[in-house]
Amino acid sequence: MLSETHKRLDSRAHYWHKSTMQHNIILVGLMGAGKSTIGRQLARRLNLTFYDSDKVIEERTGVPIPTIFEVEGEAGFREREEQVIAELTAMQGILLATGGGSILRDSNRERIKASGCVIYLRASADHLFQRIKHDQGRPLMQTANPVQTLRDLLKAREPYYMEVADLIIPTGKQKVNVILREIHNKLKQLQEVTHANP
Repeated sequence: MLSETHKRLDSRAHYWHKSTMQHNIILVGLMGAGKSTIGRQLARRLNLTFYDSDKVIEERTGVPIPTIFEVEGEAGFREREEQVIAELTAMQGILLATGGGSILRDSNRERIKASGCVIYLRASADHLFQRIKHDQGRPLMQTANPVQTLRDLLKAREPYYMEVADLIIPTGKQKVNVILREIHNKLKQLQEVTHANP
């Protein structure tokens, strides 16, 4: 596992070279993984501007995500999401929390990978369900068996999360401060690799 971590660090260290261009951090993971909660706090610590792609979509349309799904279907929502991801990943000095399904489109994955350091916040379906079971704003969870739905989504999407990720951070039962500390330590490793290989 350690050697695999170093491979990931080496492969993407060029994003962290000191230059006039600020780096970005992009958080990926399934709904309930903690992207928004962790992202806001991490952005403050790193002095980056925080964006949540789902929130940007809601602000632009003036309606919540479930309404977009109801009116336009998932396909319509994904079109809007792709436009927002394209705009946000073109920015500099940001921390972006992406929607759980944003990695389904090849174009989104390419933009996410190219725009900065990608962190996959990883959690089991059971842990995810415990966090979101009372949240009515999750269209894909309106099923007879939401835990199984989460398992199915995780099985389908995890290969994409793994494909784009530079760092993989477990977010099961850990407290937010513990997760933030682990991310900070991993980012320090990434910077050390960069400095060692200018």
